[in-house]
Amino acid sequence: MMRLISRARIAIAAGIVAVPLFAGACNNTKDQLLAPQQPGIILPGDIQSATGADGLYNGALGRFKSWSVGGGGNQEALWPMIALMTDEYKSSDTFSQRNEADQRSVQTNNAQVQSVYTQAQQARGYTRDAINALFQYLPTQTGKIAQMYFVLGFAELQLSEDYCNGIPFGETVDGVPNYTTPLSSADGLKLAGVHFDSALALATGADAISVNVKNAATIAKARTLVNLGQWSAAASLVASVLTSYQYVETFAQTSQDNGFWIMTTNTARYSVGDSVDATGVIKNALPFASAGDPRVTTTRNRLKPFDNQTLPWFEQTVYGRSDAIAIVNGLDARLIEAEAKLQANDIAGMMTILNALRTAPPTQGIFKPAAMTALPVPADKASATTLYFREKAFWTFSRGQRFGDLRRLVRQYGRPADQVWPSGPFHKGGNYGPDVTYPVTDNEKTNPNFTGCVDRIA
Repeated sequence: MMRLISRARIAIAAGIVAVPLFAGACNNTKDQLLAPQQPGIILPGDIQSATGADGLYNGALGRFKSWSVGGGGNQEALWPMIALMTDEYKSSDTFSQRNEADQRSVQTNNAQVQSVYTQAQQARGYTRDAINALFQYLPTQTGKIAQMYFVLGFAELQLSEDYCNGIPFGETVDGVPNYTTPLSSADGLKLAGVHFDSALALATGADAISVNVKNAATIAKARTLVNLGQWSAAASLVASVLTSYQYVETFAQTSQDNGFWIMTTNTARYSVGDSVDATGVIKNALPFASAGDPRVTTTRNRLKPFDNQTLPWFEQTVYGRSDAIAIVNGLDARLIEAEAKLQANDIAGMMTILNALRTAPPTQGIFKPAAMTALPVPADKASATTLYFREKAFWTFSRGQRFGDLRRLVRQYGRPADQVWPSGPFHKGGNYGPDVTYPVTDNEKTNPNFTGCVDRIA
């Protein structure tokens, strides 16, 4: 648990602005003029009100977007970073930290991995403070409290999917760290599920926030159940969610750009992944860049990537500078149902769901793929499993799910890691490494209960 949470920073993140000292300068007394000042510092007492609680709520939502999908001044966010270790993207950057992430050989002092881990853990603290303040000062706004529980659970879900076994999930109360025993990925997922349940228990109103959060928490809870191997329960849970539903993060050029646009189109530090590169065929990698699939659109209109080395360089064109990105959506619900069919060995039922999506593609953010032809029913469960995860990979491209799915192919479907993750020669020299998780980084060792990952297995 990171010791980096303070209510002063929380208030500033929420956008609360102190009244300027000299707003009425002509009436200031000598004592006022000579008194020591702390411009920009918001004390705990300044946010103990309904207005302050609402500011904490808005600040927590801003942190949620920043650590998950990034944007604005934050080039390091979790979704782009985990996409780099999968086959979705490859590093066309000069930063050694991003290159080693792409190569699946991540050191525990990796600054970029540390940054995204710290942001997500800090965001949990901001969100808990918002929950406490809302309960105290705005207890009737249960939709907002429910949304905070969704945001809290989603951070725990994503960390548990992407980081090693042995993640601390403590908190800071009144400035005092409450260190906890590190949890396995499975226990971290269960913790997330508890918070999604809290969101669902509170999101019972007919107001827009409550309705939105009910759907979002339902999908996120089902995703947690899938990670825990409870496919049938997950499918039953999402049956009521419409395919057209989306919980999106929005962007604007005047405030915050789309994080994937920053890392690809704007800076050319990431290239869309492909099944071949200068080294030849990349074992296990999907041809995201060259498949011509309408769900992952790309272009090769840039002559040089950031490192002047990674060629061919592919720019993603799914997300523009101000394009929204779905955190969860109804498409996720249908894919969860399809996987439950796969687990029940109902291959025809799985294909009915997948082909319905292909022939009538749902909108993702503002991006709507062109319709595709239906696919034939695979002959056996092994080939159906391969097809399912390929379809899901193209549907959820850049949405923070591929990493967890590759881990699940090893953990739940029994496939060797070197038959799932990108393997063989690496395009910047050497070979791909063995990593199938990100490590909890060394800065967490300020926590006396943490000495390092329990293990790095899927």
